[in-house]
Amino acid sequence: MKTFRKIAFTLLIIFIVLSAGGYVYFDKKFTPPPNTLIVSGISENIPVKWVADGDNLYSALLLPVRLKGISQVFYMQLDTGSPTTVFYTNSLQSIHEKISPKSNLKNIFSSFKLNKMEVSSSGFQLINHGDSADTENPEAVNIIGTIGNDLLEKRIIILNFKDHTCSFTDRIDEKGFSGFEFKKRKILLPAKIGNEKLKLMFDSGTSGYELITNKESWDQYRLSNSHIKSEKGNSWGNTLSIKSSAAHQKIEMGSSILKLSEVTYIEGTSKMQNFLMKSSGMKGMLGNKIFINHILILDCKREKFMIKESEVKHSK
Repeated sequence: MKTFRKIAFTLLIIFIVLSAGGYVYFDKKFTPPPNTLIVSGISENIPVKWVADGDNLYSALLLPVRLKGISQVFYMQLDTGSPTTVFYTNSLQSIHEKISPKSNLKNIFSSFKLNKMEVSSSGFQLINHGDSADTENPEAVNIIGTIGNDLLEKRIIILNFKDHTCSFTDRIDEKGFSGFEFKKRKILLPAKIGNEKLKLMFDSGTSGYELITNKESWDQYRLSNSHIKSEKGNSWGNTLSIKSSAAHQKIEMGSSILKLSEVTYIEGTSKMQNFLMKSSGMKGMLGNKIFINHILILDCKREKFMIKESEVKHSK
């Protein structure tokens, strides 16, 4: 699951990339690597598995995947804050050692299946992360990697938070869809709270939060006398305080209006991060929780989106 360190680092990268002052250098530095994914087929109604953390029922969104030659189901976190799909080295090594030690490691992890859709690459990125997989228990929730926005460049995603399913398709009737920005494989959705127009990044890795924003907006949107829930985090040695408070606002996005019942900000970020946030024009990040009981459709290739409450029909 995404840590607070990664959240803060993601914020820093986005704010720097979008700020005018550092654009030339960071535009090149933080441009994601080429998309090496090869995707075949489509997949409908993949069951979503939620990871709970205390009172937060939506701490992470997991999708079930299958690896070549292995019958056990594994899981990958859907993280739209990540530009690239990655595997976790620690998890893969343990699977290789316990299940198929004589097989070629590269062959086992050169592809995965999401129901009927196959995703392959000549070289998935590996990061030093993850836990040793429990291959003895068929009910174990072994998280072996992260699905990033390189997959969303290849397929339209339909996140049906209402029915807890996820679909990937290549065609859909986009009548009534609205536009959004897809920069550096980051999803920047236009929004409006009151009379204020906002640009908000959809980061499903910050799953259990509705809206993470700056202190000024947090004070503006929260209910002034509401309880403040505090959590601790760490960013490269700096202690972070994550504060969430009840809100009673409406967010207009496209043709839909969502209820904002909680707002969050991160205390302890540097002055540079705060400055870059203000200068970038981006006012925060949206997690999965804001879309609960809705259907979110994202066509990153065409930069079109829609939020619905009714059934989605695929075009034929």
